[in-house]
Amino acid sequence: MEINPNSQPETPNTENTNGVPEAAGSYTAANIQVLGGREAMRRRPGMYIGSTDQRGLHHLIYEIVYNSVDEAMAGYCNRITVIIKKDNSVIVEDNGRGFPVEIHPTTGKSALETALTILHAGGKFGGGAYQVSGGLHGVGAKAVNALSEWFTAEIKRDSKLYNIQFKQGILTSPVQEVGTAVGCGTAISFLADKEIFGDATYDYTILLDRVREIAYLNKGLEITFQDERIDVENTFYFEGGIAGYVHHLNRTREVVHPKPIYIFKQVDKTTVEISFQYNDGYSESIYSFANCVNTIDGGTHLTGFRTALTRVLNDYSRKNKLVKEDEASLTGDDVREGLAAIVSVRLPEPQFEGQTKGKLGNAETKSVVESVMSDQLALYLEEHPDDAHSILEKCFTAARAREAARRARDLVLKKNSLDGGALPGKLADCSEKDPANSELYLVEGESAGGSAKQGRNRRFQAILPLRGKILNVEKAAPDKMLAHEEIRNLITALGTNIDSDLDLLKLRYHRVILMTDADVDGSHIRTLLLTFFFRHMSELINKGHLYIAQPPLYRIKAGSLQHWVYSDQERDEVLRRVKETNRKIELQRYKGLGEMSAEQLWETTMNPQTRTLLQVTVPDAVRADESFRILMGEEVPPRKAFIQAHAKSVKNLDV
Repeated sequence: MEINPNSQPETPNTENTNGVPEAAGSYTAANIQVLGGREAMRRRPGMYIGSTDQRGLHHLIYEIVYNSVDEAMAGYCNRITVIIKKDNSVIVEDNGRGFPVEIHPTTGKSALETALTILHAGGKFGGGAYQVSGGLHGVGAKAVNALSEWFTAEIKRDSKLYNIQFKQGILTSPVQEVGTAVGCGTAISFLADKEIFGDATYDYTILLDRVREIAYLNKGLEITFQDERIDVENTFYFEGGIAGYVHHLNRTREVVHPKPIYIFKQVDKTTVEISFQYNDGYSESIYSFANCVNTIDGGTHLTGFRTALTRVLNDYSRKNKLVKEDEASLTGDDVREGLAAIVSVRLPEPQFEGQTKGKLGNAETKSVVESVMSDQLALYLEEHPDDAHSILEKCFTAARAREAARRARDLVLKKNSLDGGALPGKLADCSEKDPANSELYLVEGESAGGSAKQGRNRRFQAILPLRGKILNVEKAAPDKMLAHEEIRNLITALGTNIDSDLDLLKLRYHRVILMTDADVDGSHIRTLLLTFFFRHMSELINKGHLYIAQPPLYRIKAGSLQHWVYSDQERDEVLRRVKETNRKIELQRYKGLGEMSAEQLWETTMNPQTRTLLQVTVPDAVRADESFRILMGEEVPPRKAFIQAHAKSVKNLDV
């Protein structure tokens, strides 16, 4: 999970100086621009790589790595190396076949230049070179080329070494033979263009996790990731494949059955590979992949897995009389509680939604996965009755807790209905009725809540004070969570419900802002809230509705001048400047929001014209899930190891 600086949106001016919309007559054929592939990618990079922040920067590496993985899936590559150089350039090298360099019969250019410059040109359309691949749009490598300050490809093929070079996607040195070579393969080097990505930098941990993930998905493939900026190198090689991945996901949990269940079968040209294992937790960790591409938004393969899992467990429980005839069947939520699973498919023509490949859309894949999962899971349960009974007991426990939670939720809804749809009594609502123009501050403590209520703009800012620390939902069953008053108030104020019943169309505020003290307790409360939102309202985060307020750490007064300071580094810089004025200096450290007056809180933290909000995002769901398990779960040793590993990177430590 990440927090990114976010400025307030401005309403665009669509009128001319007379207050009248521009006439349609000014829109002519001359207004229509035709952009070539390179120009289009540089003008609108987000269409091709998702964004131009750190996430988009990482996507450049992924696109090139996917090409090497395609060689591995085709059986021609067993080693990939990824290197980040000290100057932030990147090298991705494989020992595959080496990209063809001969002249292309249609373009009259080398096949390599064609593939790196012409949109929708590549070796993955006809099915001759690749039966299965992650890149089918013919866009990825070209986008990396166009968005790089410089881009070089070195090809080892037929005992010869070839080289081609570009700058910002423009060819500067055509394919030429530059020497001899031992073996074969492709090495791509590039430097992301600062004109596009600004100061965005590669995150070692995020990239390390992705490289490890790719190695898990391709058993027998060796992947080395080297970061010369910090002089670290890691090599991954997993014979166990995705079963080892599931074991990795559950390593900080108590498991319900000893070994991950593993399913593998090829149907026609589609390969289905699934592994899963239950743990003692309350959240699900299910990750899906298509041709090694992380489909973060799921798709038909994930739907097929979920459908089969629910049906087979219900069929087994009734066949073996583990439930009474008149008892309700297990729901999808019941059978997925505490489940860690990897669903991976490989198919010839994956239909991804968008160039960033977030969701798989092949309709036929659902039935293939559902059939394979149903047949092999049913067989496994029959052959492993002890595991079957342990799994179903976990599911029955989840069902009982969920029913208790439903009754608790119904009581809350019924009470609200009897009260005329009443909102929590502590909520100071705003007068604005349009959620898009409304925001809710979740404020730590009654004192700070009072200041926030007085200092806010009542038209569009609502305040919900939180008393003390909310429940740690990572350790709590659903019924226990909904018995907690502060969480019930929060759910009611937002209006969306939670989990599978979450409905963002009912969200009453499109900006939900966490505002806590700048001390250890405040950080803990913020983490507890983030845990709740990640586990039970993740779509609210994914759709960009969750923010963190940034109250000042210090007030520096020099004579009649006043400075609000938000970091120790900024404090030192301001003190250095004001000391030169020989004015009397007053330094005040704010540890609590309640120490500020209503006017000060508005000026520093709530005024859209002057405040800083950090938007919460989840660029890597696996990493976020693991972090919450470690930091908020039951196991102490993993948490201790995490704290020791990250102690030096702590910011705003309150001592």
